[in-house]
Amino acid sequence: MSAKPLIGVTTYLDPATWGVWEMRAALLPETYPRLVQAAGGIAAMLPPDAPGVAEEVVARLDGLVVAGGADVDPARYGAARDPRTGPAAQERDAWELALIDAALAAGTPVLGICRGMQLLNVALGGTLVQHLDGHTGGVGVFGSHTVKPVPGTRLASLAGEAVTVPTYHHQAVDRLGDGLTPSAHAEDGTVEAVEHAGAHWALGVQWHPEMGTDLRVMEGLVAAAAS
Repeated sequence: MSAKPLIGVTTYLDPATWGVWEMRAALLPETYPRLVQAAGGIAAMLPPDAPGVAEEVVARLDGLVVAGGADVDPARYGAARDPRTGPAAQERDAWELALIDAALAAGTPVLGICRGMQLLNVALGGTLVQHLDGHTGGVGVFGSHTVKPVPGTRLASLAGEAVTVPTYHHQAVDRLGDGLTPSAHAEDGTVEAVEHAGAHWALGVQWHPEMGTDLRVMEGLVAAAAS
């Protein structure tokens, strides 16, 4: 039996309280590793580290998931801060951008989820909408809505013609990064997924597959990692 692929998942780094403890912690909702496991992979948490070790870390992985979380610092894409943009997570930004760069350079499959998709876009020179107004499914609340994959894309091969997804939207892709193409849209035209136009398996989704029961996107990453 072939070994299951090792999938690294980035984490939060925030104050937390559990039991008698109250301190800063590397956090990851258990829905992320559960999704990796259900899709056939082994999940490894990747808390923020020195960006210089990203290449070494990626060399030990079969696939990379960049998880959701705080807003990307607008300075990363040369924009002034909108007053509705949340506090910067500088350690996460630096670490995850380094991981994305290393994974793209090594040909390691990458899946960006929500913030992860936005950071993938920024890593490739794109920009973000800092606050969505009147978006399908609401802004700043958990809900669901339908997204339509673009025919002929990698996402369409995984998800079909239309899919209802769990969402929590605040920011979104604006100008696409180099080499990226839109692979799904919401009814209002918001870019809901992006993917690398070349042979490299790099996909970002605006929604939260870890909050639902649809394994197809994660199964796509695990299959690419296994190969």
